[in-house]
Amino acid sequence: MKRFTLPNTDIEAPNVILGLMRIQDKTDDEVRELVRTARDAGIDFVDHADVYGNDLHGCERRFAEAMQLTASDRDAITIQTKAGIVGDGPYFDFSYEHLIESVNGSLDALQTDRIDILLLHRPDALVEPEEVARAFDELETAGKVRAFGVSNHTPRQIDLLKRFVRQPIVANQVQLSITHSPVVSQGVAANMLGEQQSVTLDGGGIVDYCRLHDITLQAWSPFQAGFFTGVFLGSPEYPELNAVIDRLAAQYDVPPIAIATAWITRHPAQMQVVLGTTSPERVAGAALGSDLPLTRAEWYELFRAAGHLVP
Repeated sequence: MKRFTLPNTDIEAPNVILGLMRIQDKTDDEVRELVRTARDAGIDFVDHADVYGNDLHGCERRFAEAMQLTASDRDAITIQTKAGIVGDGPYFDFSYEHLIESVNGSLDALQTDRIDILLLHRPDALVEPEEVARAFDELETAGKVRAFGVSNHTPRQIDLLKRFVRQPIVANQVQLSITHSPVVSQGVAANMLGEQQSVTLDGGGIVDYCRLHDITLQAWSPFQAGFFTGVFLGSPEYPELNAVIDRLAAQYDVPPIAIATAWITRHPAQMQVVLGTTSPERVAGAALGSDLPLTRAEWYELFRAAGHLVP
């Protein structure tokens, strides 16, 4: 498992993360097996959000109840969670009051005294960055949150926060897979008149911006074909892509899911892949792509087979 220190933190992390948004209805044994399989593969970083589960903080609570972490167990893992989505309205809320309430709820549900990384979960169009800064300062001073980041934010949205927030923005979690990769593909076709791929949809180059500002990109839905449209692995809608994936999987003696993981981890931006599966087998298979050395030719072959333009 490839590891690195998240820039502007003292957190040593793997480049594959275990996402736990689907564990609400899993038994204690199933949760423990999932986490144990991830740990055996070198994944000691878990991703949560307050809205994951059947009720508020549901998956965070399910994780804590199943794992019953001791102090040493807790010290051995990195816990990341998110705040800012309000499911029944007002939908998004980055106010001081909501962020403080959400973090306190997460701490209680997770049965821990600290969150290692807190992400602002999807942009709040009504954000008042001064309020975010006030919340971050209080949470950091109280020792409740060690580091801060965002999710699904554009460069300009991050710049607005950074004008007031004094803590480094250490991560930006965005949707990214071989087939759903506008944050990567736009730059490949930049300045090509009439090509939809060349249109800037992310506010000015998320990947380059994050590399320039030492912000770690985290890829969610790494095996989804599009925006919650099902996986591309084994899908009859992507025959050419799966043919390439299967050939490379046989060549490297790994399961296909490892190749899909490697396409992301191969990128020099040093991204993290967020696994959303609850299958221990798929977690173990995906982890094999952590440091799989795809060549440039193989990376671009996968990219073109997914339907992207390579001029």
